[in-house]
Amino acid sequence: MDSLIHSLREITIRSISVSEMNNNVYVLTSKSTGTQLLIDAADDLPAIQQLLEDAAGDSTAPTKLARIATTHQHWDHVRALAELVEITGASTSAGADDADALPVPVDVRLGHGDVERFDGFEVTAVHLRGHTPGSIAFVYQDAVGPAHIFSGDSLFPGGVGNTQNDPSRFTSLLNDVQERLFDAYPDETLVHPGHGLPTTLGAERPHLEEWRARGW
Repeated sequence: MDSLIHSLREITIRSISVSEMNNNVYVLTSKSTGTQLLIDAADDLPAIQQLLEDAAGDSTAPTKLARIATTHQHWDHVRALAELVEITGASTSAGADDADALPVPVDVRLGHGDVERFDGFEVTAVHLRGHTPGSIAFVYQDAVGPAHIFSGDSLFPGGVGNTQNDPSRFTSLLNDVQERLFDAYPDETLVHPGHGLPTTLGAERPHLEEWRARGW
């Protein structure tokens, strides 16, 4: 399985799709230090190991997985998490309100605006309440290009994540997505969702009121 790649000035972003639910797994690798962040150890440990092996060639230094970040607690996003932690010894992070539901202890409990700093890059946690209580989007701001948002199941092409027909959860999620993503980042910002294809904020922005009117 070949990984898809964005080669930016300071990092590479590789991704694969795993499992019958087409979960996206992402790895960010510092080109200068080899430090890696993996987002959502969803399933298929051998495929994830191959992803990390592919990314080993993206740095001038030996690569090392520093952290495994989880966007939210749902089972399909964490099925390889315990095994990957055991094999790599990487630390873990997740939203504070989802952390206790994960199958491993969470080393870093994230709140809105927290910055995870690694050797060679950093990502910012954006708390998006609604799909789950502690859902987190991770934002990498490229030094010379657009930001990259790893949105988990909170924002997809065509709408926000599933809120089980609960009007209060839907309103909470859409409000957070609008205020904390669309109002905070420009149209060229890339969105990498937890399932399916990427999009941009500009492609989705014209439809925000349509989503609010339809209620999902």
